[in-house]
Amino acid sequence: MNVFRFAGDMTHLFSVLVLLLKIYATKSCSGISLKTQELYALVFLTRYLDLLTDFISLYNTVMKLVFISSSLAIVWCMRAHPVVRRTYDKDQDTFRHYTLVAGSLVLALLFHDRFTIREVCWAFSIYLEAVAILPQLVLLQRSRNVDNLTGQYVFFLGAYRAFYILNWIYRYFTEQHFSRWIPWIAGLVQTGLYADFFYYYYLSWKNNVKLQLPA
Repeated sequence: MNVFRFAGDMTHLFSVLVLLLKIYATKSCSGISLKTQELYALVFLTRYLDLLTDFISLYNTVMKLVFISSSLAIVWCMRAHPVVRRTYDKDQDTFRHYTLVAGSLVLALLFHDRFTIREVCWAFSIYLEAVAILPQLVLLQRSRNVDNLTGQYVFFLGAYRAFYILNWIYRYFTEQHFSRWIPWIAGLVQTGLYADFFYYYYLSWKNNVKLQLPA
């Protein structure tokens, strides 16, 4: 494992921990999109089907189980926790996320490495992850004022994908036969979606003020 992949895994894990901290410490999911969390749960469930058939390493298995269990726990808290669920702003979180699921499924059926259930599910998870943040970004733009923990969650989630792009570049030049184009394209699209958020996050950090997004 190279340093870029490890950094990507750690920033991804840290983003999840920040979100869980926000929910646990404040007993609130204000500013968090349930639809984005449901999409991420679907991403992990469809990507990590190899847990049932293959063992790569203890690290690999543990990380996959952590991402699956944490995403399901967040969805459960937002839907079923007696206190947290009352703080969910359903009226603001109105992005039609099922269109993202449908579009990703169509792309996976058309463009994949091999036409098998596992490979199609893997491609579906890559396409869906690229756009899963959209409901969250739309929600933040509608609310405009972003609390520190929510801002940090989105920032580290975007940083994870940026590190993974560096990981793919590194592997392209150091490993033979590493040329899977699906994650390259999806990763660039996903990172591009964060560009506007990164810009305003940088301004808020530079000026030491609360993060605000334009309407």
